Amino acid sequence: MMDTLFILKIGGKVIGDEHLLTLALRSFAAQPGLKMLIHGGGKRASELSRQLGIPVQMVQGRRITDAATLEVAVMVYAGLANKNMVARLQALGCNAIGLSGADANTVRAHQRPVGEVDYGFAGDVDAVAADTLQTLLNGGLTPVFCAITHNGQGQLLNTNADTMAMELATALAAHYAVHLHFCFEKPGVLFNPDDDTSVISVLQPADYQNYKKSGAISDGMIPKLDNAFAALQRGVRTVRIGDVQAIAGEGGTLLRAAAESSPSGGLKDSED
Repeated sequence: MMDTLFILKIGGKVIGDEHLLTLALRSFAAQPGLKMLIHGGGKRASELSRQLGIPVQMVQGRRITDAATLEVAVMVYAGLANKNMVARLQALGCNAIGLSGADANTVRAHQRPVGEVDYGFAGDVDAVAADTLQTLLNGGLTPVFCAITHNGQGQLLNTNADTMAMELATALAAHYAVHLHFCFEKPGVLFNPDDDTSVISVLQPADYQNYKKSGAISDGMIPKLDNAFAALQRGVRTVRIGDVQAIAGEGGTLLRAAAESSPSGGLKDSED
């Protein structure tokens, strides 16, 4: 029987909101058994970029990462955000270890080729060192990953945090019963983006495609849901999207791989 592994990705306004971040970290630390945290930090990176006079460019929720933006991303994601969360988890009795994909060669990526959009130093994942992560997890450590990867030739890359969570979860799905949770400021995927009580309790692939075509789901929610459904297709047991209250497994939106009908609606989100 496989051990259970709980993987939490936090981003959006949760990281920038002291109260929400505290609740999220407390709930995560209280999770029994093996666990792993992946975080974004895009809003803080955008704030710092603007302070430094560096333009912030986003296309469908994904950041254009030129050389200057990459430096900001590394400073915020791998530095301030990552070490702050590690320290706070230690205070909660969770023996966390902060990592980027370059550490112990855990996540190797390549620079995204230029297509219709030049994303700059954006990284698409090639390989995850599942054996190394197993060693850390089985040794009683809780990995805390930022969304910085590397290409194995000395170049750091900025990888979408939702993609990072999906790749880590699916790489470990052969070794653990993985349950993946995406946490952000909304209570789930909504029928009406202006009504936080209109949560879609279950979301199916066919409905999601219809929402994208109609524009009901757009921007940063697209990579989040693309990655969530990809995780289910690649062996992750459950995927849930919701706010900090849903980390304990209650509420939020549960994704299902099997196509079934559900009411129409949507949600617009931004950044990681």
